[in-house]
Amino acid sequence: MNMWKKNGGIPELFSFHLSLKSRVYLVNAVLLGITLVGAVLMVWYTYKIENVFKTIISRNVVIFESAEALGTDLINQKGYVTYFFQDGNPEWLVELARYRTRFENTLEELKTQVKDPWEIKTVYQIEADYRKYIPARDEVIELYKKGEREKGFSMHRDVRQAFFEILGLCNQFKEFHKEKIETAIEKSSEEANRLRIIALMAIVSVTLLSLLVNFIFARHIMDPIRKLILQVDTEEGTGKPRDEVDALQRGVLGLLEDAEETHQKLRQSQVSLLQSEKMALIGRLAAGTAHSIRNPLTSVKMRLFSLNRSAALSNTQREDLNVISGEIIQINKIVENFLEFARPPKLIMKRMSPSTAVDSAVYLLDQRLRSYHVNLKIERSGPLSETLIDPEQLKEVLVNIIINACEAMKKGGSIMIREEEVEITPLQKADVIRISDNGEGIAEEIMKSIFDPFFTTKEEGTGLGLSIAYNIIHEHGGTLEASSQKGKGTDFTITLPIREKGPIG
Repeated sequence: MNMWKKNGGIPELFSFHLSLKSRVYLVNAVLLGITLVGAVLMVWYTYKIENVFKTIISRNVVIFESAEALGTDLINQKGYVTYFFQDGNPEWLVELARYRTRFENTLEELKTQVKDPWEIKTVYQIEADYRKYIPARDEVIELYKKGEREKGFSMHRDVRQAFFEILGLCNQFKEFHKEKIETAIEKSSEEANRLRIIALMAIVSVTLLSLLVNFIFARHIMDPIRKLILQVDTEEGTGKPRDEVDALQRGVLGLLEDAEETHQKLRQSQVSLLQSEKMALIGRLAAGTAHSIRNPLTSVKMRLFSLNRSAALSNTQREDLNVISGEIIQINKIVENFLEFARPPKLIMKRMSPSTAVDSAVYLLDQRLRSYHVNLKIERSGPLSETLIDPEQLKEVLVNIIINACEAMKKGGSIMIREEEVEITPLQKADVIRISDNGEGIAEEIMKSIFDPFFTTKEEGTGLGLSIAYNIIHEHGGTLEASSQKGKGTDFTITLPIREKGPIG
């Protein structure tokens, strides 16, 4: 298993065919392990150093101080004896007794503290020599008190020798513990140096592993993220993002929104294309059929007119003739609708607000709305923005939709026309006219067919009104959409792109 792997000319460490997540987890686990081991070692060393200092402070230092106190008390005893020899003042003997008591108390305390065999032997040796030294010294003092100075001076030399032997033992005992303290301090210093080395090694290891984590993070996470940001960032000129993940999130969300918008547009385009193909096919059929019917229909119409003027007809016959003429007029109207549907509407474009066409349609239908007992309201914050429209054709679309709504509300109701301006793309706005009624609504199974030619639910309808309306809005470059729920009314939405100039489409 190769530890060095070429990736774009750069050796890649620690590949081991592990996933990125596994590599990051592995390095973090090692980093955590080193940190924990270092922490445990440091805690252990602190306890160890603490024990060393406890040993120094609680035993050796105390014994050292006691040994030093022994020597001091012993020297003070000799000094007060000397002072007494010089002037015979009995107060020096009082001080001598006090320091003798202090020496004996310190010696007893030392006996409880020592544990080492040499220490015990030395302390008891000091005590034994001191017990011999005290009677001899007291005898010398008595000789001096009696005035036998020569005899006392001679004996004093021997006592002085015993004093120096005891003092030597005290100094030896003190030096022994001084060496122990120095050894303990040296040992603690060594432990501290060892702890520093371990800490330094831990710091170096953690630093190297941290750099490795940063390398893996930058190489295998941040670089791909930045490349993805460059690929998905659709907001040009916004500057470098402060947060790459936030920028990637915004880019992905933008892509999702663009994909959804594109999907919607594609679906609308597919619907429009199918509708246009269907319209074109039926239009050609309607045009041929209308021309075939119109010529003989015109001939029948002229003959009826001639017959009506020349023939002597009874009232019943004339009434039948009028009925036939009315039906011929109805057939002629259907043929005209066929022809209007078959040829694309010829738009006479003007730059104006679609709100004008809305007001014209409402004014035109005022009486009819009253006859249907329908209350119509317009909701707008202001006139829609001006764009290129054919006001007459747009009015025809609005009239058709409003009349259909009135006919759907057999017992009356209300119609609401809402106008608003929306942004369909960052650079494109549109005027939206939404006509809503509170009628019975359209069943879901027939919603997909309402714009189909010749589809109608009315007994006397031709099924061409909404198809013609759809064509007119399509020629404006806009969309006509419908939504409905059975029993909750129907909404028709007209969307007209706002254009300053140029062709429609």
